[in-house]
Amino acid sequence: MSRLPNIAIDGPAGSGKSTVARIVARKLSFFYIDTGAMYRAVTYMALKSSLDLDDREALAVMAGKLKFSYVYYSKTGEVNIWCNGEDVTPHIRTKEVSQVVAKVAAVPQVREHLVNYQRLLARGGGVVMEGRDIGTVVLPDAEYKFFLTADPEVRLERRERELREKGIQVNREELRREIIFRDQMDLQRETSPLKVASDAVVIDCTSLSVDQVVAKIMAICGGGRPGAL
Repeated sequence: MSRLPNIAIDGPAGSGKSTVARIVARKLSFFYIDTGAMYRAVTYMALKSSLDLDDREALAVMAGKLKFSYVYYSKTGEVNIWCNGEDVTPHIRTKEVSQVVAKVAAVPQVREHLVNYQRLLARGGGVVMEGRDIGTVVLPDAEYKFFLTADPEVRLERRERELREKGIQVNREELRREIIFRDQMDLQRETSPLKVASDAVVIDCTSLSVDQVVAKIMAICGGGRPGAL
């Protein structure tokens, strides 16, 4: 039996990649992996341990000791991330984590450890993985690659709505500054910056609904069958 393909979905904050990736994975019965959640988990664990976030060596050592797993809840469709036996999902979207995750994610040794982990999760195929460097670094050989983008104001509105739906109260202007800062960090970081893979399909989601974006991806992937493209 042929190996199932992997699908890489990249894009900046608020582009809709998480929502779209979850739906595509569910439609294909593929495994959904949110790599951004892994960097947030590392950040949460570092804060929990009162680690100095400027100490890159200490962050790298800690990251190397972390074990991750994803738990899918069929009744709700939610996917929770666990780290060293703890369900960290309720903690990784807090203001404290969001304000410093970009700094942690920029540490080359941290990225190296997590990239290796992410590749291990995808080695069997049948994965929809989303993040900021999937098509360029993590899974450069992914059979299908997509880069989602949208107008900055639209991205702000989507991220605000996403957080409020999770019960997280946000200040719109603080969130705007956070997204701008994260965009700058992602684009300028030395290791694995955010960029479009040369063979990725770029989808501008500004005026598209989630269902329309999903339909575009599903049409290109041919239902996730090996060699369907």
